[in-house]
Amino acid sequence: MAGDSLCHHGSVMLALEGRDLGRVNAGMVLGESVESANTAVTDHAPPPVPLQSSVRTRDNGGTWWKARNSIVLLSFLGLALTYMVRVCLSIAIVSMVTRNETANASQLSDTCPEPSNGPSDAVVVGEFDWSDGTVSLMLGAFFYGYTATNFVGGRAAEYFGARLTFGLGVVVPSVLSLLSPLCINISEHLFIALRVLEGMTQGVVFPSVHLLIAAWIPPKDKAKHASMILSGVQVGTVIGMSFGGWLCNTTFLGGWPAVFYVFGSLGVLWGIPWFLLAHNLPEHHPRISPSELEYIQTNRHYVKRDKAVAIPWKDIATSKPFWAIMAASFCYNFSFYTLLTELPTFFHNILHFDMNKNAVGSSLPYILQGLTCVGWGFFADLLLRKRLLTVNGIRKLSTSIALYSSAACLVAMMWVDCNAVVAVVVMCLAVGFMGPINSGSSLAEQDIAPNLAGSLKGLTNTLGSATGFLAPAITGAIVNNNQTVSAWSTVFLISATFNLVFCTVFLIFGTDRVQEWNNPKPGKVRKQGSFISGSVGILTTHSTNHNA
Repeated sequence: MAGDSLCHHGSVMLALEGRDLGRVNAGMVLGESVESANTAVTDHAPPPVPLQSSVRTRDNGGTWWKARNSIVLLSFLGLALTYMVRVCLSIAIVSMVTRNETANASQLSDTCPEPSNGPSDAVVVGEFDWSDGTVSLMLGAFFYGYTATNFVGGRAAEYFGARLTFGLGVVVPSVLSLLSPLCINISEHLFIALRVLEGMTQGVVFPSVHLLIAAWIPPKDKAKHASMILSGVQVGTVIGMSFGGWLCNTTFLGGWPAVFYVFGSLGVLWGIPWFLLAHNLPEHHPRISPSELEYIQTNRHYVKRDKAVAIPWKDIATSKPFWAIMAASFCYNFSFYTLLTELPTFFHNILHFDMNKNAVGSSLPYILQGLTCVGWGFFADLLLRKRLLTVNGIRKLSTSIALYSSAACLVAMMWVDCNAVVAVVVMCLAVGFMGPINSGSSLAEQDIAPNLAGSLKGLTNTLGSATGFLAPAITGAIVNNNQTVSAWSTVFLISATFNLVFCTVFLIFGTDRVQEWNNPKPGKVRKQGSFISGSVGILTTHSTNHNA
């Protein structure tokens, strides 16, 4: 009975949403003022949301659990599950592959000694005898597909709705994760192809969630709620590494295959509440309270459009602020993915952690990063509200803390040698200090071109995602048949150098000023039938107060 009621209720919700989609576009366009936007809106477009003389600054009405709280919670869980699926191979690979550690130790003197209570067998037997190069290819395969679909995925979210694309971006890779053990046992090449496909289907996730944040979260609340949503990255990484490591050490579902089965199943189950409760816009939600809807509309200030804005490719390509953001995105992602994909292997091969210690130890840095991400987001919001720093100051201070501090920690790894405790502490700091980046350069696209924030995020995230296969490839080339302290020091030094150089580029050329090419030029507004040229987002009124 309850199930029938739930199914009926979900059907009604989907029907309502389908009705609303006929009169409300799934996308919106960011702009500088309502007045300037109205000149570009056709006579057939719905009228803009009226600006009220008495602005509602607080949402005190309705129920204690707001509709946007469901979006925040489900988006957080969705991001956490995508990263659990993404990193499961990084932790499972240690149990899957056979390694001859005696041969490595006998040929190389620059290695850490085995602990006195370490395993007596020099050969760690796994089911697969893969080379370090093959392992690096498998770890990086995901990002070949992921890089290819970021920009296109953002466009798909704008045209078909972020609810659909984000939901599929979580559920489909989860289904593929369930198929991973089968593909691994059939052929390593088939598994590599599966990982590429997983990356392609996950490429839509971040553009979609940014579109949802823009639609549901008013700018004044963005620092708090966006940091909560994006902290799902760290939470998913922590759970994937710690719980995944524990699963590998059990006999449940065969050990390492359980990682793929459990995480994949959770992702599929998540899709049920998502597609029942999530909606593209507050206007689509059948149970949102009038007070909450009024609060979001009043503070968001957008108008709906049936036209798409052409992308000023030439202006973007010659924009120094845009390339400064690209530089910061590249170095952050290179360091992050180097540690994300290779840290478990470093802990095991160099510091000789067993599987349980490996999982817990390699998850600690991401616990700290999650805390600094959310904590610094609240602190940055406080600094802005107290007018102690400008938006530009917040962006550059946050980016400097994230990149310079992590670079210093990566350099310090060269003097850690084989001290496992110190190595874990330094690695925790190196990854943890990256948390403030979500209040820094990661938000800069919205500052310089709010009209094109989705498109710019797709471009910068494409370059950042490319480091997902570039970083493991470089690491594999350095440590292949050379699992030594000095080899891994070189890996860390490369990441530190990128952080120092490209963070400086962002500090010099980065800005929060809206660029002239943000506003569409006359004659550059196209119908949405042009998928690549179109642009959708939110049209905001001009405000002298910037919000993080």
